[in-house]
Amino acid sequence: MFDLRFLDRRPLVVGLEIGTSKVCAMVGEMNADGALTIIGIGQCPSRGVRKGEIVEPALAEDDVRQALAEAEHSADVEIRSVFLGVSGGHILGFNNRGVQPIVSRDREIGEDDVNDVIRNAKAINIPADHYVVHAIRQHFSVDDQDEIRDPVSMIGSRLEVEMHVIHGRTNRFQNAIRLVKGMHLEVEDIVFNGLASSLAILTAEQKELGALVIDLGAGTTEYVVYSRGVVKHTGALAVGGDHVSQDIALALKVPQGRADKLKFDHGDALFDESCHGLTFTPQNDLGLPERPVNVEHLRCVMSLRLQECFEIIREEIEDAGWLSHLRGGVFVCGGGARAQRILELAERVFELPAFPGHARGISGLASALDQPEFSTAIGLVKYGASQQRRKPPRGALHRLVNWAPARFFANLL
Repeated sequence: MFDLRFLDRRPLVVGLEIGTSKVCAMVGEMNADGALTIIGIGQCPSRGVRKGEIVEPALAEDDVRQALAEAEHSADVEIRSVFLGVSGGHILGFNNRGVQPIVSRDREIGEDDVNDVIRNAKAINIPADHYVVHAIRQHFSVDDQDEIRDPVSMIGSRLEVEMHVIHGRTNRFQNAIRLVKGMHLEVEDIVFNGLASSLAILTAEQKELGALVIDLGAGTTEYVVYSRGVVKHTGALAVGGDHVSQDIALALKVPQGRADKLKFDHGDALFDESCHGLTFTPQNDLGLPERPVNVEHLRCVMSLRLQECFEIIREEIEDAGWLSHLRGGVFVCGGGARAQRILELAERVFELPAFPGHARGISGLASALDQPEFSTAIGLVKYGASQQRRKPPRGALHRLVNWAPARFFANLL
């Protein structure tokens, strides 16, 4: 018998993050006014992913299938398509400028001029094996007048547009897309994980003031800079929490699984003299004592790796000229945000106030909204909802080619 519940079901948006430590599927539901509510979540420990990229497809597919099944059960829905998060050290971001002369007799800028200058900005020179994930419009300039959001009907002889372009290796994206499509699901779009996290965390006011979002994952660390309401700088490091655990395992001569537990139970993002000479004796699964652990060494190793990661990000942002624009501060999310005193370390390195990254502007399951490690998945749902609001009904406009999602969009939330 046909289930009448599906006739009343509101539009669904599903975000899928295939991460290094976990696979997470987040289900959102849009009401008639376009408001978004998280109604389901599914997750599974990740086995086939390293540094944010799939290396063992069979294992990754099993984990994705389990996470999606759990999400379907949690939300009581059938998932047919997803917005897929992508990450990896191969992903790069840069700003590009497009220029268009105004040739009409009266020099009035029209919609065609705007479309032409955006098209010129998108005609970028990137490696042949790379794919543009996002081309984000920042602002326009007319002659010498900058920071214009809508130049239509203005008078001028030269129109320019600034865009932020995020791209990466095509084959790396295809691996994840092919895995999902092999499960008879549609990939609505691919989204840079760092961008998704920033959409989940930042308010419009914080974007306007200028803010840095750092997503500390297990295999990668992504970061995004906003200023004057738009994305100005992005990046991804192939370094994450797993690398901290590896350093601890080598220094203390313990298995990595034990090092990971020590990191969260006894670690600290800041190293100080209070732990000098401090040790403790852990117990094994049978309750028997093991070799003592030097807490001083543990925290020293952990602090040095996290500090190095933050310093690399600071240097890149400072070189790009955006550090002085971060009046809203630094926001830290991802599993690494649970490290003790991680916000204090961020404040020391960036010399700015630092805050925990929690989802904003969305309702639903408190168990998901309050956790920093779910920021990316929630952001994927928010991104998907924004695209659903803009696009015409299915059938009037289909996706691009067989595997590839839509390449460009104009504005973000």
